[in-house]
Amino acid sequence: MDNQASNAETVHSDAPFFTDVARELAEKISSKEAIIGIAGLGYVGLPLAVEFAGRGFRTIGIDLNPERARRIAAGDHSTEGVSGEVLHGVIREGMLEVCTDFSRAGEADVVFICVPTPITTAKNPEMGHIESAASALGQRLRQGQLIVLKSTTYPGTTEELVQPLLEQQSKVAGAAGGFIAGCDYFLAFSPERIDPGNTQFTTANTPVVVGGVTRTCTHLAVLAMEQVCEQVHPVSSPKVAEMEKLLENIFRSVNIALLNELAQLCDRMGDISIWEVVEAAATKPFGFMPFFPGPGLGGHCIPVDPHYLSWLARRHDFETSFITLSARINETMPHYVVDAVMRAITGQSVPLSDARVLVLGVAFKRNVSDARHSPALRIMELLSRRGVTHLAYSDPYVPEIEVSGAGLQLTSVALTEETLRSFDVVVIVTDHSAFPYADIAEQARCIVDTRHALKDIVCDREKIILLGGGDF
Repeated sequence: MDNQASNAETVHSDAPFFTDVARELAEKISSKEAIIGIAGLGYVGLPLAVEFAGRGFRTIGIDLNPERARRIAAGDHSTEGVSGEVLHGVIREGMLEVCTDFSRAGEADVVFICVPTPITTAKNPEMGHIESAASALGQRLRQGQLIVLKSTTYPGTTEELVQPLLEQQSKVAGAAGGFIAGCDYFLAFSPERIDPGNTQFTTANTPVVVGGVTRTCTHLAVLAMEQVCEQVHPVSSPKVAEMEKLLENIFRSVNIALLNELAQLCDRMGDISIWEVVEAAATKPFGFMPFFPGPGLGGHCIPVDPHYLSWLARRHDFETSFITLSARINETMPHYVVDAVMRAITGQSVPLSDARVLVLGVAFKRNVSDARHSPALRIMELLSRRGVTHLAYSDPYVPEIEVSGAGLQLTSVALTEETLRSFDVVVIVTDHSAFPYADIAEQARCIVDTRHALKDIVCDREKIILLGGGDF
């Protein structure tokens, strides 16, 4: 195999280690003649597909969910980070086509795998989506294709799972002796760096990392990503890129856990506000980065990634004690919120069976529509188990939800003054900018504020329970 690429090297289609196959693919990418395939049109795949199509590359989007594929083909841009105008444009111009199977995957010169990577109930990696995509691509693999895995996963996935599947399936499909990575086809890992709702950093201006299984693979993947990203950072292997992605998210998980634990301590002490503490610490211009407590973690990566790394560590007889503890702290935060809600109910002398609780915000973060792993769902499940039967929520971004652990199917209620007055406790879980906080503070009987959302609102502080200790 070729030696790995160093960070100082740049991509050249006439590089001495390039075979004719690699050189031909590099020329197709550079001239925008390469066809791009995107397997998985979710929050990662769709923005990437639109970006390539908008840059002049014919793009084939693959999504096995017929309803999602239909909506995208019709120009539905409900996924954050995708401009409706741009999506309509690339579809109208024929630059982006959408299909519901892998039958056209062989047409693509570069294929990005952007499928989900959840965890099992035992909190182990669930690799079914990656396995399915790799097998389907392997059956259609042809000489000169570049496959780039972008799904967040554990170190070793690209080389130990995806590569064998591609090569085994290519052999079954009839390739003489099967294809070899770095010679017949090319394989790399380049982790996604999507931040839903972030309008400042997009696919185009967020630096990305790339690691290929050979030096040729790395250079071709860098070249492909440079077509849509301003800055691409090559690393020595897929494993480095896979571990780097876990570090990004575990860094946040660990620091948020620290703040969540301190918030509970400040709450216990009573006369110190963790919010004021963080604000004061953030005045230091070096050696400190502000993180904030909250009701728990949600979304596609941070609640999941620590478990991916812990699972991998156990395979090497190593215990990631610090990381596992941090994940455990974050996972207990919904219980902390529920305890505060129960105190609020008790303080009003309302029978538990009659108590009415309204949750504000069920998306996992502010100003997005993604409710995956949202702490709001866990909070509602726990409230239901505690005996609260009158539960409702309001979220301008999420019209309906299923709280599976409680057997609830709920629809967002309009946030009117009458609605606010009709509930005994209002819980601010996700601090959407669209919420009328002055009206909430004035009309609600009792408020549990998990986000310090009411900090700038003049109101009766006696009816507000601010998680994190102290007062406003």
